[in-house]
Amino acid sequence: MDSQILINDVEIFNGKEPQTLRGNVLIRNNRIERISREPIPADPAAGVRALDGKGRFLMPGLIDAHWHAYLCSNTMQDLLMSDPSYMHLAAGREAGATLLRGFTTIRDAGGPVFGLKRAIDTGLLPGPRIYPSGAMISQTSGHGDFRMIYDHFHGGCGCEAAHIEQLGASRIVDGTDAVTAATRENLRQGASQIKLMTGGGAASLYDPLDVTEFFEEEIRAAVRAAEDWGTYVMVHVYNPRGIARAIAAGVRSIEHGHLIDEPTMELLAANDVWLSMQAFAVEDNSYPSPVQQAKHIEITQGTDRTYNLTKKYRVKLAWGTDLLFNPANTKNQNHGIVKLQKWFTPFEILKMVTFDNAQLLAMSGPRNPYPGRLGVVEEGALADLLLIEGNPLQEIGVLENPAEKFALIVKDGVICKNNL
Repeated sequence: MDSQILINDVEIFNGKEPQTLRGNVLIRNNRIERISREPIPADPAAGVRALDGKGRFLMPGLIDAHWHAYLCSNTMQDLLMSDPSYMHLAAGREAGATLLRGFTTIRDAGGPVFGLKRAIDTGLLPGPRIYPSGAMISQTSGHGDFRMIYDHFHGGCGCEAAHIEQLGASRIVDGTDAVTAATRENLRQGASQIKLMTGGGAASLYDPLDVTEFFEEEIRAAVRAAEDWGTYVMVHVYNPRGIARAIAAGVRSIEHGHLIDEPTMELLAANDVWLSMQAFAVEDNSYPSPVQQAKHIEITQGTDRTYNLTKKYRVKLAWGTDLLFNPANTKNQNHGIVKLQKWFTPFEILKMVTFDNAQLLAMSGPRNPYPGRLGVVEEGALADLLLIEGNPLQEIGVLENPAEKFALIVKDGVICKNNL
């Protein structure tokens, strides 16, 4: 039997245009069937569930293009010492909280989330749609190498896999053959895109921010293997040299990029490559070692310049949070959207976190786990919707309080929250 939901009298933001439409929306099963200014007849005998929006703001579900569903739910100590079953349970609980913050879709930027994705997709657990990358692929000493200093083995050397690899969080490999095998293994498990570490980072222990990771031919090996499966490679990197090398190797999405210079930003634009950014600020994280904290501060000092350069060169820009290793901080996911108002208008922000992010996710092509249009309120699109008290086109801050301001959350045509 068809499931039908009729949402009457709402101010509709379609995800792409600043103009809104006052009207009504009919959902049939998991798709938006009809949008009309005129009343849409509802026959209760046909099982139509009618809801009165009372003029509230209707928009697409939020999309976080750089989320870590497993790593955000657990601390670094958990990652190195806790029972894996505990960590998966923590990730399952956090998935439900993520959905209630209005995030109906996330692109997971690395971690063992294939089981979590299945649990959500089959209805076992509530949570967002997940575009999984699988284990982060890192070189020895790279940003995904979280071994203890006394550990001298990992699966890529033909030895016993390190603990981080046994969890499925990282894969430490060197050389084109090993990179190719790691990429294909992630694809075998169901990755929608591939994640490589091609530069230093703050959370890792061994790699300064200025280092370039993986040779161009190693990155190209991952790109070729991904392209054979109809999808693309995303890379963690901050510095210009690493970004330029990744672009030369065929990478389609640069994650972070906060230390980029102007010539490299121009190179991004010329090659039509996405930049998936985060509005990092010093207060977002605190690291246990002075070296890590110094790297974090250096990254945040590049946020303003990088956003200004993206605007100058009209680079394809996505948004994500990259919250990890601090479960108490995940509640600030929506705050990452509000911080964007320093550089963008409310319309530009809403479009970025819905329609624009959806275009990036769609690059997974035939590996897209959710075929259909996301990030829009249009006839025929997947029914992921938020009904909000207040108008974020006028005051973007309403998105920061989902518990009180999000009256209705619909994901895949199913009501997940209803405070009407």
